[in-house]
Amino acid sequence: MLLSILFFILAGLAEIGGGYLVWLYMRDDKGPLYLIAGAFILFLYGIIPTFQPEASFGKVYAAYGGVFIALSILWGWLVDGLRPDMYDIIGGLVCLVGVYSSCMRHVKYAISRCDYNIIYIF
Repeated sequence: MLLSILFFILAGLAEIGGGYLVWLYMRDDKGPLYLIAGAFILFLYGIIPTFQPEASFGKVYAAYGGVFIALSILWGWLVDGLRPDMYDIIGGLVCLVGVYSSCMRHVKYAISRCDYNIIYIF
């Protein structure tokens, strides 16, 4: 589960960071290196989720969505200086609870299958 969380965080930072660099190029007249770096980082963002142990694209991205929301709130606070209000914090926590419950369901399923296989062997 910790590896899944790491992949979610890496994907979130790649998506937000890459998008931010493209934003700076398009909206703040930064040089073309911002665009190139942003595009490359967004390319990496597309690859990172494929390392998740879950085989279902939809399930991975549904869980990732909650992590993305929480990271976006943190990015806005730490990079843009927009302090989250109570509703931002509550919404981010609700999303993370959804991610946790989704991930734990898959971990419990894997453990129960493992227990079944051990019983089956003996």
